Amino acid sequence: MDLRRSSSMYKRAMVPKEHIDSTDVEDNAELLPSDMDQYPASPPWKLSLPYVLVATVVPFLFGYHLGVVNEPLETISIDLGFQGNTLQEGLVVSTCLAGAFVGSLISGWIADEVGRRRAFQLCALPMLIGGATCATAKNLTGMLLGRILVGIGLGVGPPVVSLYVIEISPAHVRGTYGSFIQIATCLGLMGALLVGIPVRSISGWWRICFWISTIPAALLALSMVFCVESPNWLYKQGRHSEAETALERLLGIPHAKAAMVELSKTDRGDEGDTIKFVELLFGRHSRVVFIGSTLFALQQLSGINAVFYFSSTVFRRAGVSSNLANVSVGIANLIGSIIALALMDKLGRKALLLWSFFGMVR
Repeated sequence: MDLRRSSSMYKRAMVPKEHIDSTDVEDNAELLPSDMDQYPASPPWKLSLPYVLVATVVPFLFGYHLGVVNEPLETISIDLGFQGNTLQEGLVVSTCLAGAFVGSLISGWIADEVGRRRAFQLCALPMLIGGATCATAKNLTGMLLGRILVGIGLGVGPPVVSLYVIEISPAHVRGTYGSFIQIATCLGLMGALLVGIPVRSISGWWRICFWISTIPAALLALSMVFCVESPNWLYKQGRHSEAETALERLLGIPHAKAAMVELSKTDRGDEGDTIKFVELLFGRHSRVVFIGSTLFALQQLSGINAVFYFSSTVFRRAGVSSNLANVSVGIANLIGSIIALALMDKLGRKALLLWSFFGMVR
């Protein structure tokens, strides 16, 4: 199986200026405005911010569905007739993850075939249908079906979000915008925990919790109609004029020409350059793949997801107020994300990774 490196799923939005040699600059000099020196060195970040915020609805939903069954799980088991069956309670949680696994396998293909905007809409659809299915479930089967559908949407969405944010962000705020993804996840988690507080006092409240999740899913699908498509994807499709128009909306007219030159350089450099899938595991790319995969695995093996799913049950059995404990967990997670937001573009990624994993070990 050959993977074309020209596939925009594995490329940055723009090549750093130091990678553009003099020959490329000369070849494309006529494309640049003659008065470039009078423009600001960095594109304005405010132009791309609204599109980034719309994209972060996906991680918000990811966090929401991480925590939506936390507090209501016991009530759900009573209403659907599997109270005390820990296996079936575990299935309500894990089927969402199984669906996410399936969705993640096809996420890259969808984003490259239909574009980023339609990929967002396609991931919103199963989350919308799945949320409604869970809210109206009459038995365990209905609940599991809804959770699988939600999981598929959650698997498709996050990789597209990361890609889209990278491709539409000016380089000098790319790390900051990337932190928005984690902050949105934390806010979604906190929202789910807060929404679930009345579940013990209001009969059937857990159904409202799932209905609420359909609102941001519907807003995401509608908002993407008005969002800009990734200029990288448009350029790879040969739609160069549309790509330049998208760059003008994202970076401003003065910087669009220079960005087009960089896209052209990237496209020429990648033509005919292919790698085999096995090279990702054993070739020159294996070290990067191993490090990236290990970091994600260590994060999951820390047990944080178990806290998100079952903290209410654990804290309640320990004699601690589940509401207070859940809010504390959400706040702690949010504080860490805000720190990353402030330091990402100042200290760099490596320093933050080292300190965060040091904290996990402690």
